[in-house]
Amino acid sequence: MNTPEWLKPGIQGAVVGAVFTVIAGFSWGGWVTGGSAEEMASDLANDNVIAALLPVCVDMARTDADRIAKLATIREATNYKRRDAVMEAGWATVPGSDAPNRDLAQACIAGLELGES
Repeated sequence: MNTPEWLKPGIQGAVVGAVFTVIAGFSWGGWVTGGSAEEMASDLANDNVIAALLPVCVDMARTDADRIAKLATIREATNYKRRDAVMEAGWATVPGSDAPNRDLAQACIAGLELGES
């Protein structure tokens, strides 16, 4: 098919405009792919679940009979091993689950105010 000469600049302009719109949309417009949107939604949901479970962790720590000994063990651990110490204490294991949650253990350190020493 032969396109008329007068139509070629319009087609080229439409193609360049479409490319510019896509680049501007993904760069500055906040557009994301479906995979990125799912990943952001999953991260947000995980953060909200951890925030909701944080009081459970703090309460388990508060009511634990061996609280003093476990807190001493956690405080003695190096900063990067504290999460493992909270998990070993059992405070990051949500009732009804079999394994401790690493993210909950990290949040529990902050909730118990066991931050940097």
